[in-house]
Amino acid sequence: MKTFIESSLAHTRTVLLIVVLLLISGVAAYVNIPKESNPDITIPQVYISIHYEGVSPEDSDRLLVKPVVKELRSLDGLKEIKSTATQGHASIILEFEIDIDIDKALQDVRERVDIAKADIPNEADEPVIKEINLALFPVIVVALSGDIDERLLFSLAKDLQDRLESIPGVLEAKIKGDREELAEIIVDPLLMESYNVSQDALYNLVSRNNQIVTAGTLDTGKGRFAVKVPGVFETAEDILNLPIKVDGDKVIKFKDIAYGSRTYKDPTSYARVNGKPAVTLEISKRLGSNIIEINDAVKQLLEKIKPNLPKEVNVSFMQDESTYIRNMLSDLVNNVFAAILLVMIIIIAALGVRSATLVGIAIPGSFFTGILVLSLLGFTMNVVVLFGLIMSVGMLVDGAIVVTEYAERRMSEGLNKVAAYHEAAKRMSWPIIASTATTLAVFMPLLFWPDITGEFMKFLPITVSFILIASLVMALIVVPTIGALIGRPAFLTTETRELHHAIEIGDFKNLKGITGRYVKLLQQCLKKPWLAVISAIATLIFVWLSYSFFGKGLEFFPEIEPDIAIVEIRSRGDFSIDERDELVRKVEEKILPMAEIKSVYTTTITDTKQQTTNDVIGIIQIEFVDWTERRKANLILDEITKKTAKISGIIVQSEGKQGGPTQGADIQIQLSGSNDDELLATVKLIKALLESTDDIIDVSADTPLPGIEWQILVDREKASRYGADIALLGANVRLVTNGLNIGSYRPDDTDDEVDIRVRYPYYARNVDQFDRMRVTVNDNQVPISQFINKVPMPKRGEVKRVDGNRAYTIQANVAKNSNVTVDQKIKELQGKLKIPATVSPKFRGDFEKQDTASNFLMNAFGVAIFIMGIILVTQFNSFYQAFLILTAVIFST
Repeated sequence: MKTFIESSLAHTRTVLLIVVLLLISGVAAYVNIPKESNPDITIPQVYISIHYEGVSPEDSDRLLVKPVVKELRSLDGLKEIKSTATQGHASIILEFEIDIDIDKALQDVRERVDIAKADIPNEADEPVIKEINLALFPVIVVALSGDIDERLLFSLAKDLQDRLESIPGVLEAKIKGDREELAEIIVDPLLMESYNVSQDALYNLVSRNNQIVTAGTLDTGKGRFAVKVPGVFETAEDILNLPIKVDGDKVIKFKDIAYGSRTYKDPTSYARVNGKPAVTLEISKRLGSNIIEINDAVKQLLEKIKPNLPKEVNVSFMQDESTYIRNMLSDLVNNVFAAILLVMIIIIAALGVRSATLVGIAIPGSFFTGILVLSLLGFTMNVVVLFGLIMSVGMLVDGAIVVTEYAERRMSEGLNKVAAYHEAAKRMSWPIIASTATTLAVFMPLLFWPDITGEFMKFLPITVSFILIASLVMALIVVPTIGALIGRPAFLTTETRELHHAIEIGDFKNLKGITGRYVKLLQQCLKKPWLAVISAIATLIFVWLSYSFFGKGLEFFPEIEPDIAIVEIRSRGDFSIDERDELVRKVEEKILPMAEIKSVYTTTITDTKQQTTNDVIGIIQIEFVDWTERRKANLILDEITKKTAKISGIIVQSEGKQGGPTQGADIQIQLSGSNDDELLATVKLIKALLESTDDIIDVSADTPLPGIEWQILVDREKASRYGADIALLGANVRLVTNGLNIGSYRPDDTDDEVDIRVRYPYYARNVDQFDRMRVTVNDNQVPISQFINKVPMPKRGEVKRVDGNRAYTIQANVAKNSNVTVDQKIKELQGKLKIPATVSPKFRGDFEKQDTASNFLMNAFGVAIFIMGIILVTQFNSFYQAFLILTAVIFST
């Protein structure tokens, strides 16, 4: 090592050029490195979605989930399988071990699903398989809102989508709030019966007349001609003009029994921005792209096209990640300048201006070198990297201070500046290396942090390690090189000269000032060493005991002041989408006038997502104004709760955006087992326990909601006598409900296929219609009331499974103004829970991750101490000296 230092110091010009190159390259890397709020981490999860319109949750679980899960269970590295079967849909989430190759896992999943497709009904849509990637989450949301025709709003959104996706770095602009187009044909049931037209005839009519005919070419010997038979529908009129039956000389066309037009599927959700009907475009970026540049480009594009939009359309931006990133970068720059300023002041006071300048060079040099390495390795500038950079500011100047101070002292003793700095670099090299290595030893075990939390936090040890290694180079190579050029003996204060003189003669009695007081205290301790040691140990024990009694407890990630909050509106009942929206509007109207809220994005829903409970009917996303211009978010959310408390029939629950890799409610208890009745009974007991426990609020569970569903029970024997069957009945029932899909076509004005759906008029879409309905069998009209029975049954909710077992989750939050932590409350609950042997309980969410992280960090702490001991023994070749130094870690903790 000393040979390398000597060689470097002998080539001063080379070192200076390398430093200039590193600084310029580091600055360029800082400007160009992709910037984002959270790290691009790989979540080892794969999502499978299968759509089968109209199928019940039980049949979705039996026909869609079970065949797929059966094939997936034996996948290598599979950690857990979660499935949810709902009305017309099934979703499966596969979680793999953190070290799995997600690309290979994705390929294996596709192969297994292809095998399982043989056991899935042919009517089901093609399964959609994709990786869950945080990088694909929106970096900015563009909202188009206004009181205009929804068709125009959707058209504007689709046109804007194409423009946005042409921006470099934009991966996708996903439209939310629109509805799929539909060619809806409304048939009159009485006319169908009078003309004796069956639904089979309609289906065959469309399918046989909506085809591409490959007629080929005709070679006559005197020419060669292409032959075409145009047969594909292009407009809704083409469908309505189809002849469906010939009655004597009269040709009955589709339009004689029906009317139709291009429209949209029935709404399953409503979206509004600031109270106006809206469509949003969620912009996601490509991996490695710069969020600031992308969001600026999106805003510039919208500024250009705004004059061409209708006056009624408002354009707004939400969830702009670039604002948060700019603030973080500003904080970094401020911290760096503050650190340099403080270091300069301290070093100037101790060693003088010239020494302070040398030490100050180490800070930007280490920073930009570290950022350059991060950029070359493909990392991004995110919140964890910035935290690592800021945290390392106080550690990277230690080596430079040691080298500079030693050189200054040697120069004050008469040595020339070149020899002084060369000697300082060589003499202090191993102590500085050992000091840096012991610091790195603390961070290196964090690279092996398991689970998603480890993937999120690994950027911290990587960043700190690169910065500290760069600071080592600065201290042993760059600072001595520059010091040998500009160094001079520092001006020694009277106190410093007195200290040097006292060291030379070994007499410290006449020392004054801070140094004198310190020396006197040290002398007293050295006279009675055991008393000093016992006092230190007693203090240590006192501190530990005090923390155990008065400490605030454990917390997975600290609470942050959020800029976004979510308000969930919950209600129970068989509400239509319009009835749900009426309830959600009442909450929205209470929030809109509040001046401290920047934007309000409201969504009324009928189908809940996996992270919400079944009784959620609406979600309102609130974006606050800047935190310097408002009260704390908790106070604003408390006010919203109070304002909405008098609205009957609903429960309003609000929560601010969480920091770090946190998710969901504070308390999440998952119960799984094979006996559904026993599971539901246990859920009821635990829910009652939580509701009666102090400081616990927002208790909910994903159990089935109260309600009814109609079952059409078919007497198969009677039906067979009439020549009817389940398939025939089902197709006719669909005419009353969502409509019967009889084909699709592709109009010229759209890139997507449009379904052709036949259904009864609105007045005939009710339960009583089943008693009046007739089916055509062998050209005879048969009332289906002859072989069916309508039975109202308790509504069955979605079917959730974990690793094949039925599962329910109970969620709750700990009150923000309580004096207990989530960790303390969960441990209290663990002692109270009484779970049957057939039910398997598991605390999920942050508590599960916190438990894993705590165990790992305790082990990592032990490993770090052991590695530090090895380094110190190597440095001093003494167990005693190593132990003496390591006691500083214990007492500092």
